[in-house]
Amino acid sequence: MAAAKTDDKSDAAGLAAMIARAAGQTVTIEGGAPRGVPPVERWNPPFCGDLDMEIRGDGTWFYMGTPIGRQALVRLFSTVLRKDEDGKTYLVTPVEKVGIRVVDAPFLAVEMTVTHRDGAPVLSFRTNVGDVVEAGPEHPLRFEIAGEHAEMKPYLHVRGRLEALVSRAVMYDLAALGEEIDIDGVPTFAVRSGGAVFPMMPAETLAALAE
Repeated sequence: MAAAKTDDKSDAAGLAAMIARAAGQTVTIEGGAPRGVPPVERWNPPFCGDLDMEIRGDGTWFYMGTPIGRQALVRLFSTVLRKDEDGKTYLVTPVEKVGIRVVDAPFLAVEMTVTHRDGAPVLSFRTNVGDVVEAGPEHPLRFEIAGEHAEMKPYLHVRGRLEALVSRAVMYDLAALGEEIDIDGVPTFAVRSGGAVFPMMPAETLAALAE
């Protein structure tokens, strides 16, 4: 990933091609997104420094201070993302690992659909990089209350240690599906998907916020 050391912002495409070759992918940059996710969890390459790449809170990717406008590039980079035990996020190939900055979550859930399986709801989310993930035991939802206005922030597990922040518009649709469920004797506002129950907050906390 020597391209990470250059000052030429156009080298994002060259970096993408290098990643694609190293990951053994066949990628078409113009039109169509790359397919498949390489087995990055099984790779153990040496750390080769940090790359001037950042994923902002709204899901926009920046390279050397400039937004990456080509969705195929963003999709390619997303397939070789890995968050390690140190809490940092990296682009990983079989031979190199470089660090990038992530302001919140690496992905953004931008769409949700509700279906039913055996009479139970299944919530499917599409991310800004094209992944479709069903919330359930293997892909849990978690909820944080953050900020001075105590805003709810839902996160969906995508793969490895990587999560998607549920966008504000989708969050309202998700909250509308919530119901009061008794969890360990505590009335809790929660949502169901894929046979699992995901608590949002205690019912009394919700009542206090509504006042």
